[in-house]
Amino acid sequence: MSPNLYEVCLEKEHLNMVITKIMGMLARVNVRKMIFATVDKSPHCVQLHYVVKELEKAMDLSKVEIENYVAVDDKLVEIPMKVIGMSKNLVKLKEQLG
Repeated sequence: MSPNLYEVCLEKEHLNMVITKIMGMLARVNVRKMIFATVDKSPHCVQLHYVVKELEKAMDLSKVEIENYVAVDDKLVEIPMKVIGMSKNLVKLKEQLG
């Protein structure tokens, strides 16, 4: 297990504060991989997966491997960035679903 595990509750902390804190860490340390893991179906937790796109707008993450997971029935399910992007765009999602 990595000694670099961090937890956050987006019911308590504002998303912008989390983004700023992660940007600060990325600016000071050579990060090679970030994994975002949350429980599924939580309106607060899902926001954590949106952090990646906000970080990409502010800095170059091309050398950082990023993975997103949700916990379902005692297992982790990997979620592609495309799915996360679609979840933010309800109109496109509606069109995709027909």
